[in-house]
Parts: sequence; C-alpha cells; structure tokens
Amino acid sequence: MEAFVKSNINNGIGSITFFHPQSNSMPGTQLRNLAAEIEKLGKDDQVKVIVLKSEGDKAFCAGASFDELIAIKDIDTGLKFFSGFAAVINAMRKAPKFIIARIQGKAVGGGVGIASSADYTFATEAAQVKLSELAVGIGPFVVGPAVERKVGNAAFAQLTINATEWQSAQWAKEKGLYAELFSNTDDMDKGIQVLADKLANSNPEAMTMLKKVIWQGTEHWDELLIERAGMSGKLVLSDFTVNAINQFKKKA
Repeated sequence: MEAFVKSNINNGIGSITFFHPQSNSMPGTQLRNLAAEIEKLGKDDQVKVIVLKSEGDKAFCAGASFDELIAIKDIDTGLKFFSGFAAVINAMRKAPKFIIARIQGKAVGGGVGIASSADYTFATEAAQVKLSELAVGIGPFVVGPAVERKVGNAAFAQLTINATEWQSAQWAKEKGLYAELFSNTDDMDKGIQVLADKLANSNPEAMTMLKKVIWQGTEHWDELLIERAGMSGKLVLSDFTVNAINQFKKKA
C-alpha cells in the first residue's frame, strides 16, 4: 500500500485516516495532507466531531520520516519539513470541532505530538510512547509545547531526556496523555463510537466555545511552532545528527 490521508463523514462524525508503509511515519507531503484534511473537516458544517486514526494494527505513528530527514541539506528545507508538524498541531488546535485520537500502537516523536494535540485520546495497552529526538541529535522542539501542555513539564522532561526508553500506555494515561485505555482495539473502537455519537448530537456552538476555552493560552503557537521548526531544521544538518540517523536506519 502507498501512503495516504483520507476522510469520510458519517452521521456527523468526520473520520480522518492516515497511512505510511514505514510504520506510519511522516514525510513532509503526508504532514501537509493531514493538516489540510483536518482544516477541511473543521470547516465542514456536516461534521460535528473528528476522529483521527492511522491504518494498521501496529504503530500509530513512527514520527518523522528518516528518509526525508537524511535528505535535508539546507536550513530552508529543514524549516519546511518540520513546519509540517507545526501545521498539523496548529490545525488540530484551531479546528472548531473536538478531535478524538485513536492510538492503537506505539507512538514515537511526532506521533506523540499528534496524540497530545487531540482533545480526547483513546489508546490500547500496546500504545507505548517515546520522544526519541535527542537520540538522533535533535529535540522534540515542535511537538514539545503540545506534549508539555498535556502531560506537564516533569513528564515531558522525562520523555525528552530519556530518549531511548519506551514509556508504557499506562504511564501515558497516568500523566494525562491518554483519557481512556483498553486491552484491545475492538473495545477501544466501541468506546470511541459511543463518545463520538454523543458529541455528534451535542450543541456545536457550545463545543466550539469549549474548545477555545480548553486551548486558551496557545494563541501564540502559530509563531512559536515555526520558531521551533527552525531549531530542528538547523540541528538536522549537523554531522552528529546525520551520523545518528544513518545508524538508526541501519538498525531498522
């Protein structure tokens, strides 16, 4: 299967699904398409709530595409790539609809950022998390504000500094990243359907107002996340990062 981002609308529930054959990793095109799809459903009056998910039964999202990272040769290209994650997070933040995330498997780096940017996140016990950026010479600069907002500074620091270790789905739930945890995807999907149906029949105006309240204090993120993208775009050019990414690719 080739990479895709697709959506459908059913009874007021807008579902967005993304897929990439490399563990649902995120090249720049995929990020831009995902941001555009979120913006599109956010503006669609038929949609009352958005469910965001990835294809497959393994990784939810492996974060940035290593193939694309290693191909970055100048600061402008680096900025453009990492701005893709900024666009997705800001699209989720600014969408006037609640976004439910479905995390069926491991989330790494940008995948943790996407999970953190949802308004309500369901996960399975297989949904471990890791912010691996420091291990390849950069840092979770773009996704950092979203992750820290969700789990707090101490848990964010733990994820960031101990960049090679997985944290369990139970840990993520205890820190507030996951709202509900399930032993299997069938039970999780039933839970998602129940909540999505309730929200699809709730007052759209009230939900839009609530969303603004919940995200209060993030109005500067349009500028902040681009600034952070520049930081990552600069670091990805370093010899340390190039060598580290090549070592990771050999292990993959």
